[in-house]
Amino acid sequence: MKQIFALAFLIMGMATASAQYNVGTSTTTTNAFGQQVTTHRDSYGRTTGTSTTGTNAFGQQVTTHRDSYGRTTGTSTTGTNAFGQTVTTHRDAYGHSTGTSTTGTNVFGQQQTQHRDAYGHSTGTSTTGTNAFGQQQTQHKDAYGRSVGTSTTGTNVWGQQQTQQNATNSNTSIWTW
Repeated sequence: MKQIFALAFLIMGMATASAQYNVGTSTTTTNAFGQQVTTHRDSYGRTTGTSTTGTNAFGQQVTTHRDSYGRTTGTSTTGTNAFGQTVTTHRDAYGHSTGTSTTGTNVFGQQQTQHRDAYGHSTGTSTTGTNAFGQQQTQHKDAYGRSVGTSTTGTNVWGQQQTQQNATNSNTSIWTW
């Protein structure tokens, strides 16, 4: 989840008029090994997990996702396909593929990610642009094009990258994005 999302994640103008619920934050720092560590917290500030990103022997970006107890829940490996798009393959704790996220640029010059499950079926899209405050904002939609939430990334008071996760459903988990 470089993204997820990592990873990312990730347009104020694209925000819908529907209610938005705070479902948590993701704060990124750098550890002693030079890896990016993103700590995910729920709306109450409780840690729900971490995503640690480094580089593997093939020069690919690999993110290891762990739950709040430090147990590995999966990995996301990012590379580039023949079309120059960024492709992230998501795997569960046992190494089984759970899906892919393919990122390119749409006709509006925005970064757009197409999410697919392990069978290649579309599960949704994430479209990233810049809002009126100069922050990076990602609009998440489901497979039917309905808005499911937004991720707004800026800098917190400690100079760390922080993403505010909001959803159209209060029961949404950022891990579903």
